[in-house]
Amino acid sequence: MTIAPDHAAHDALQYQAMRDIVERMQDSVPGKLEITKEGIVHDMMSPGGPHELTAARVSRRLEKVMPEGLLAHTGTPDVEDVHEGVLRHPDVMVIAEADMEVEGPFAPQSLLAAIEIVSRSNPGNDWSGKMRDYPMLGIPVYVIFDPRTGEGAVLSDIHPTPAGPRYATRKEFVYGEDVTIAEWTISTEDLPRYV
Repeated sequence: MTIAPDHAAHDALQYQAMRDIVERMQDSVPGKLEITKEGIVHDMMSPGGPHELTAARVSRRLEKVMPEGLLAHTGTPDVEDVHEGVLRHPDVMVIAEADMEVEGPFAPQSLLAAIEIVSRSNPGNDWSGKMRDYPMLGIPVYVIFDPRTGEGAVLSDIHPTPAGPRYATRKEFVYGEDVTIAEWTISTEDLPRYV
């Protein structure tokens, strides 16, 4: 008689092992470590000026138009779904202050939107990996700002597909246009570009 392996237990052990590695290494390696279904993602370079300035300007502009009690948060902690085996760190998270009153990582379902500024060193992480992970985590809106091209996209309306949940709606924009993130519209004027 053959006994089938307990995949859920194996996946949980594998995720915990990756989580332990990330916690031990994060402060000793440059850049950012995240966990996906494929393994550990290492964005080699620490974000530079244009990346950080874009995150700061987007955050500040959002907070000017959002109601009291919501934040466009640019700090830690990460967003984690242990069941799915995913640990991500959005550049900007739209979240209620009340949902931040937790110990440890934020629940992805508490985010109203995740915003990423495409990194120079690993653009596929934002344009592909996170486009797969964020709808799977139930984050209703995912926004990408790309300083390489001066363009971006707002993804929303999660729907089921044979390959897993995906965003059904994609609205592209170019820097200089107004962009609507969830229900708040901000300008993309004067966002920096990579040289």
